[in-house]
Amino acid sequence: MRLFYLIQQRILSAFTYVGGAARLLGEAIYYGVRPPYQLNLILQEVESIGIRSLTVVNVIALFTGMVLALQTAYALGRFGAKGFIGVVVAISLVREIGPVFTGIMVGGRVGSGIAAEIGSMKVTEQIDAIRVMGSNPVKRLVVPKLIAAVVSLPLLTIVADILGIVGGLLISVMEIKVNAYYYFTSILENLSLHDVASGIGKTFFFGLIIAVIGCYQGMITKGGTVGVGRSTTNTVVVVSILILVTDFFLTKLFLIL
Repeated sequence: MRLFYLIQQRILSAFTYVGGAARLLGEAIYYGVRPPYQLNLILQEVESIGIRSLTVVNVIALFTGMVLALQTAYALGRFGAKGFIGVVVAISLVREIGPVFTGIMVGGRVGSGIAAEIGSMKVTEQIDAIRVMGSNPVKRLVVPKLIAAVVSLPLLTIVADILGIVGGLLISVMEIKVNAYYYFTSILENLSLHDVASGIGKTFFFGLIIAVIGCYQGMITKGGTVGVGRSTTNTVVVVSILILVTDFFLTKLFLIL
């Protein structure tokens, strides 16, 4: 009986979590469309979420493209089709690997940072102070982060896709001796606008997930500094899982469209 009770509590806790996050998203959208628009805060968050994530995203994207080219060459070499390395690398990066890797890496870096920032404010009662001063914490803290994440993720993914393709080019030319002109020509001939749009389209949802989960996890933080550490860990885990699950359903959707 205790096992069923624990399962029931877990299910109820999950529904409560989802409901709370959905409510926070609804409030953020409501306050986000109402003036005044805090452009300075939004730009600060774009710098924090987007520009400061460029280094880690660029390094990962470059080496991901290189590894993907090596593995693709090994697999296609069995069939004498090494000339198609560029196509496989580009489509894999643009449709799946680029958006997902970027989302997970930015989610780990930014999501945990958001949870730590807001969680620290929560346990030190700064959020209550914002309410006392007549300001809305959702509009001041959540809305700028939400907008910045939704704007930054697609741009970071575009950069990651380009660098990943360049990384594949380096390996193709230096290791596999594939002509650079043929590499790019095969990509341009086979990579469609739908491939690019489906990959970039996912990142809007990934940015939404990162911002909402990070902010909500920070808002429900309790237990002092220990609670802040727990919130950051939970944020990374939940964001990573949700990105992978959402990616599956979005992939199914874009294949139908």
